[in-house]
Amino acid sequence: MDEKQKHVSRTFQEKYMIMFCEKHPSMSQKDVTAKFKVKPSTLSDISKKKASPYRLNKDKEMPLPPTSVIDSLSPSVATRKFAAARANPEYSCEFGSTKFFALCGFGVDAAKYKNMVTGFKVSVAEGGLIGLTRGWAPTLVGYSVQGLGKFGFYEVFKHLYNNMLGEEKAFLWRTGVYLAASASAEFFADIGLAPFEATKVRIQTKPGFVAQMRTGMPIMYKEGGIMEFYKGLPPLWARQIPYTMMKFACFERTIEILYKYVVPKPRAECTKPEQLVVTFTAGYIAGVFCAIVSHPADTIVSKLNQSKGSTASQIAKELGFAGLWKGLGARILMIGTLTGLQWFIYDSVKVVLRLPRPPPPTMPESLKKKLEAKQS
Repeated sequence: MDEKQKHVSRTFQEKYMIMFCEKHPSMSQKDVTAKFKVKPSTLSDISKKKASPYRLNKDKEMPLPPTSVIDSLSPSVATRKFAAARANPEYSCEFGSTKFFALCGFGVDAAKYKNMVTGFKVSVAEGGLIGLTRGWAPTLVGYSVQGLGKFGFYEVFKHLYNNMLGEEKAFLWRTGVYLAASASAEFFADIGLAPFEATKVRIQTKPGFVAQMRTGMPIMYKEGGIMEFYKGLPPLWARQIPYTMMKFACFERTIEILYKYVVPKPRAECTKPEQLVVTFTAGYIAGVFCAIVSHPADTIVSKLNQSKGSTASQIAKELGFAGLWKGLGARILMIGTLTGLQWFIYDSVKVVLRLPRPPPPTMPESLKKKLEAKQS
């Protein structure tokens, strides 16, 4: 390479370094100099220069330099340097490709994962079937902790609020009791879920991040301490509390409706398997509504754990109204099935362990007499 070619190559490298530093303001000088294999003094000189005219912006690719500049370099140098610098950071080999799994949603790269079918095809093509299991460990542990707390605390708070109201008011305001008890339960359950949810989303959506929970959690702790796991807790509450309120209240009222209008015989005359089928059906219906009310917040949580330094309001503004609802169909299918299975398993455990399984609430006799007295 002659002097002219070396000068052009060096000039473009300097501009690319400026672009890279602007894109990664949190990187230390030591890391940048190590990455580009330059002296600290060189980086200091470069930082005083104006920003590169070829800098990436939010929506467009960086334009290529003039043809004369490209032609002055050898083909291999031109191809390597300009192709890497021109590419959008989501797809460049420099930054790693954005890999967003169908199990998590479609908010990270809506253009690539257009819908549920495309999402699964792309995920399987890039990572094989095993790729769909990425992040399974924090998902299993996190939602086990959350499920135990959610169902357990729900029974505790429901009993507590019913006793506070008394028999008659507890029946009349039973939907409010379901909503309050489930919201209270989910508030505490999410504190246990948050660290595992943050780890799961980081594993599934951050390019180049480790694939194991046991190695991922220490890395995250080193980056931001304990709060690194809880920075997504407020939007997690925003997603999970409405979800759980709908899940429990809709399930309880759907059970009442099914036994009153759909099931051809009283619940007491139904066999245990028949009762479990009704439980699964009510759980699936509840899951559909759960998916709808929690989907926008779920999209924000996924993006928040992928985009370091962003806030929930910034992400919501960036995605827009339509972006917040991207992938709702896949979520309905997944959450409906999971919610139905959760209620089925929960009710089955009660059957096996012979725990109390009270029927849908009926009007207390004292309230019936009061209503009859008013009518007469």
